[in-house]
Amino acid sequence: EVQLVGSGGGLVQAGGSLRLSCAVLGFTWDDYAIGWFRQAPGKEREKVSCINSSDGSTYYADTVKGRFTISSDNAKNTHYLQMNSLKPEDTAVYYCAEGPWCGSSQFDSWGQGTQVTVSL
Repeated sequence: EVQLVGSGGGLVQAGGSLRLSCAVLGFTWDDYAIGWFRQAPGKEREKVSCINSSDGSTYYADTVKGRFTISSDNAKNTHYLQMNSLKPEDTAVYYCAEGPWCGSSQFDSWGQGTQVTVSL
C-alpha cells in the first residue's frame, strides 16, 4: 500500500514563494503520476499540476502556468511543487495524490493536505 506525506505549506506574502514536498512511501507501480490538487473554502477541488513518471511530462493548470514548477527526485521518492509569485487566490489546502497517469481521474492515494495561505 502506498502512503503519501505532504509538507511545506505555510503563510507567505503575495509575491513570495513556497515549496511543497510529497514523499511517497511503500509500493508504487513502475509508471505512475503524481498530481498536486488544491481546494479553497467553498470552491471545487482543482488539479494544479501533475507529472508522469514514465517520461517526466507535466501538466499545469492555466491559473498557475509560469509560476509553479513540478519536479521529482526519484532517488528519494519525493516530488515537489515550487510555487513562485504567489497570489492571494492561491490560498488553499494543497494535496498530493498518486494516479496511473496525469490524464486520469483515478487518483486513489492521497496525502493529508498542507495549508497554503497567501496574504496581501
